[in-house]
Amino acid sequence: MLKLLLNILWFICGGWLSGLLWLLGGALLAVTIVGLPYTGAAWRIAGFAFWPFGKEIVARDLHTGKEDIGTGPLGLVLNIIWFLLGGWYIALSHLVIAVAEAVTIIGLPFAYKDLQLALLALAPVGKVVVIKR
Repeated sequence: MLKLLLNILWFICGGWLSGLLWLLGGALLAVTIVGLPYTGAAWRIAGFAFWPFGKEIVARDLHTGKEDIGTGPLGLVLNIIWFLLGGWYIALSHLVIAVAEAVTIIGLPFAYKDLQLALLALAPVGKVVVIKR
């Protein structure tokens, strides 16, 4: 019940905007051939950005038990390109929002989720969002 309440508050207080921006970013990436590998990552992050409570971010190889394109050397190269072309400023925006939320005690859970989004924005390829058990 607490997760539902936190997700509703998150969504109302800006989660809808964050999620929509990640969806829009993924759609814009899908239009280009070069950005296509990042589309899935952006849309996974959008789902997390809409409803983050009760979910966690894990490495894909830890989740599936096998190495794939997102966890090997190609995934590292894709994450470096992502970071240089936009990941750093997306992460910075989530960090600034987290600091503003952390100023108040009630905003601490939201600040924590924004910090998770910031870390995810730095290197999204090879990560998946799973439901916490």
